[in-house]
Amino acid sequence: MVRFADFDSRGYRMVDVRTGYGQWVGTYEQTVEDAMDVALLEDLVEPSWGSVRRAVDLGCGTGRTGAWLRSRGVASVDGVDLTPEMLGVARSRGVHDRLVEADVVATGLSGGAYDLVVACLIDEHLADLGPLYAEAGRLGEPGALFVLVVFHPHFIMASGMPTHFTDGSGESVAITTHVHLLSEHVMAGVGAGWSLVEMREGVVDERWLAVKPKWERFRGHPVSAALVWRRQGWSVSV
Repeated sequence: MVRFADFDSRGYRMVDVRTGYGQWVGTYEQTVEDAMDVALLEDLVEPSWGSVRRAVDLGCGTGRTGAWLRSRGVASVDGVDLTPEMLGVARSRGVHDRLVEADVVATGLSGGAYDLVVACLIDEHLADLGPLYAEAGRLGEPGALFVLVVFHPHFIMASGMPTHFTDGSGESVAITTHVHLLSEHVMAGVGAGWSLVEMREGVVDERWLAVKPKWERFRGHPVSAALVWRRQGWSVSV
């Protein structure tokens, strides 16, 4: 396994996921750039968003992804998150049919209830990917898609930068970060009965440099990735 500690160039104080996102909630929406996740979602060939009947967003946070899904015509969206403060913001948006406070690998939701499972920017907080792919598989109905947007392992290693935020005192605080190579995603997905049908990678480009000029040294480096999975044994139309 690749350890984030071997690449950490920041040395920020690190807190657990619930603590970190609970403290970050006030500025989260102003911190996370659409280029990280939304831009990749918009580039995907699959799924056909408007045909999705029922989606579940694992690690839904403040509801950014849920709002985007509804704007693309997804009929119903449930959300799961570990952090009460983030769920409070999501609840105020009014875009979810149901919000549940739970771990993304043990949601307690009914199995086989969704034709789309989504998880954006949460994988780096999990020590093991297997349980995430397994829970997504349990939640998805036959033929369901699983769309996963990840903080690219290359960028975590090249920059030495964990997921982090600035707290009220001005201190930079890291949230538990793990490095998962893309091959780990492939093996975890295949092991849970998924077939990879599409993958996109977002790189540091002019759009990024307009908001992160200090990232010039990372120009062209992949910073995030989107993977689309389908349950094995079902035909795929491209």
